[in-house]
Amino acid sequence: MGLLPAVNELNPRRRHLVLAICCASIIVVVMDISIVNVALPAMREDLHAAVSGLQWTVDAYTLVVASFLLLAGSCADRFGRRRVFTVGLTVFGLGSLACAMAPGIEWLIAARALRAVGGTMLNPVAMAIVVTTFPDPAERARAIGVFASMSGLSLALGPIVGGALVDGFGWRSIFWINVPIVVAAIVCTRLYVPESRAPRARRFDPVGQALVILVLGSLVYGLIESTALGWTSPVIIGLLVAAGLGVAGIVVHEPRRADPLLELRLFRSVPFTSAILMAVFGLCGFGSFLFVTTQYLQDVRGLSALTAGLCLLPVGVLILVLSPVTGRVVGTHGPRIPLVVAGTTLALGGLASLWLSPTTPLMVVLAIYALFGVALGAVNPPITNTAVSGMPRSMAGAAASVASSGRQIGTTLGVALAGTIMGSAMSRGGTDFTSAARGLWGLLTALGLGVVTLALVSTGRWARDTATRAAALFDEMDRGAWRS
Repeated sequence: MGLLPAVNELNPRRRHLVLAICCASIIVVVMDISIVNVALPAMREDLHAAVSGLQWTVDAYTLVVASFLLLAGSCADRFGRRRVFTVGLTVFGLGSLACAMAPGIEWLIAARALRAVGGTMLNPVAMAIVVTTFPDPAERARAIGVFASMSGLSLALGPIVGGALVDGFGWRSIFWINVPIVVAAIVCTRLYVPESRAPRARRFDPVGQALVILVLGSLVYGLIESTALGWTSPVIIGLLVAAGLGVAGIVVHEPRRADPLLELRLFRSVPFTSAILMAVFGLCGFGSFLFVTTQYLQDVRGLSALTAGLCLLPVGVLILVLSPVTGRVVGTHGPRIPLVVAGTTLALGGLASLWLSPTTPLMVVLAIYALFGVALGAVNPPITNTAVSGMPRSMAGAAASVASSGRQIGTTLGVALAGTIMGSAMSRGGTDFTSAARGLWGLLTALGLGVVTLALVSTGRWARDTATRAAALFDEMDRGAWRS
């Protein structure tokens, strides 16, 4: 194929072709979230899966992504972004193939985890490729805007595409469709995307990586299996203790590393800490909403997969429309207003959902769902802005990566908590389903109020002062004055 030109030698047409390739990767990765949720009832019926099996079908993906997101970025910086991106596409394609051919729920969960390993290498690495491909700041800003808008577009189209595929060809088709897309993306990546690396790659932190997996894996496994085993089970207690010990290990180990996987000194900034918590709260609410809603629409109300997908269309459209508007508001007025709006609408959505029943008028249901669309459309853009607020450029990437991990952790916990709260009522349907769901809607109301509180705390003068002091600390480290 010959040598590819360097990034700075690319002409405008080639740059936009690279952007299109990266956008294709983000579409298949993000669309996976809503497509799989729409297909859950069909999977349960075909594979005779329990509620915990459905939880793991979703969480096997998000848990792996949350665990390895930081590692994937550092691998791309060290070994080459195009190389890691190509490996990610290949593994994602193989995982999709394995999902489509899974003979049982256990095989499907394992294939979803394999798929997530590839997905981990796509989102952050694609963003890094876009940033390095467009060196001009104005062009880069437009390219990032296009790339980010693909997430909203994917969420908007995912339920409809997934519903149509499930109704027309069965749930396995939602995985088969990814295979030709991934093959085309691999070929185009090899032909047109230039290689790039970071000037200085961070060193690996295997102990930190193992501790992160221990914490997230133990916590999520404990939440999901608590319904079957009970909270007093030695297994559940042992898992929760293991998660606590993992957190203690991170606190002790990471500050001793020159290049830690998780830079704990970032948490000295109140805006950063609040951003991570808001990412967890906001996406925990949305993840649990999506997991329960797709089953409510199909199992309780008796709608087809396609009709259920159409009912979720307003949610995706609001995310698509509001995300760029919110970005402009953050740029001109700061993150407080969008964050307060996001927390308020999440709380109102949870509060209004308390009255959902099997016979609630569909227009009322759609109006309630619109509140969740506003919440996610308003919360995502200011999270990253708040996380990097006041940070020096040397730490902006690390801060943004941790914020992205916070989103994945929130989604994972949301699905785990939804199944734990709903319990066996989720498979019984009818009024049992809607009665059990009230506990979940109460949780979402509390999460929304938590986002509002953190938004007010993190955007005040005291919070900004802590960010300034944290930035000064990292400036000293960059100059070599810091001695850990």
